[in-house]
Amino acid sequence: MLSSRGPGSQVEVVLVYQSLLGIYGDRGNATVLMKRLAWRGYDPLLTVVEPGDPLPDTGHVYLLGGGEDAAQISAVRALAADGGLHRAADRGAAVLAVCAGYQIVGKTFTVGDQDEVIEGLGLLDVTTTRGPVRAVGEMLSRWEDADGEEQWITGFENHGGYTQLGPGAVPLAQVQIGVGNCNDGTEGAVAGTVIGTYPHGPVLARNPALADHVLSVAIGRTLPPLVRPEVNELRRERLSAVRKLAR
Repeated sequence: MLSSRGPGSQVEVVLVYQSLLGIYGDRGNATVLMKRLAWRGYDPLLTVVEPGDPLPDTGHVYLLGGGEDAAQISAVRALAADGGLHRAADRGAAVLAVCAGYQIVGKTFTVGDQDEVIEGLGLLDVTTTRGPVRAVGEMLSRWEDADGEEQWITGFENHGGYTQLGPGAVPLAQVQIGVGNCNDGTEGAVAGTVIGTYPHGPVLARNPALADHVLSVAIGRTLPPLVRPEVNELRRERLSAVRKLAR
């Protein structure tokens, strides 16, 4: 497990394969983590890794984003050959995988009109197959944070895959608006320090409590609250907007 790190310590954020898994602006998740670390007096280091580059074994949090089928297949094969994400999870680093990245860290996912089955990395006990209807639109889900307090996660989902959880994973959140995993009322999955989720936005820009949770996992300690009025106002606007859709 990673040792606890206090203010002044360097925290490495690893952004994985943006040329393949960066079409939905999920790079913004790295920007959010870097800024929230800096605001608290940490020394954030961003490492961008592309296919052909080895994943560093020094990262504290690893970020994967969304991508199309061909890019997703290329990414999972490169990551399987590298082995770096497995080593990261084994030593307790945080892994946040969004949309295609979420499917990649699962056991299998399907692509194409023939529903070709592709082996995932197996970091989460989930399997993904093509759903009956593409999930597109704003979503809202209820999440219980590490302190047991109810939080709301907002974001924009756009995925054709429907994800089923096995016994080795638990849902990240419960869907109030939208599809989530597979219209079973759940969204995302968690196992150890690995988190998978579908919403974009980027999701950590729209959900500061989730961003701080990822950081707390990465540094091994609970972070004190941040008072940022502009962040709170954006959050209020997004929650208001998505709730209006349900009326």
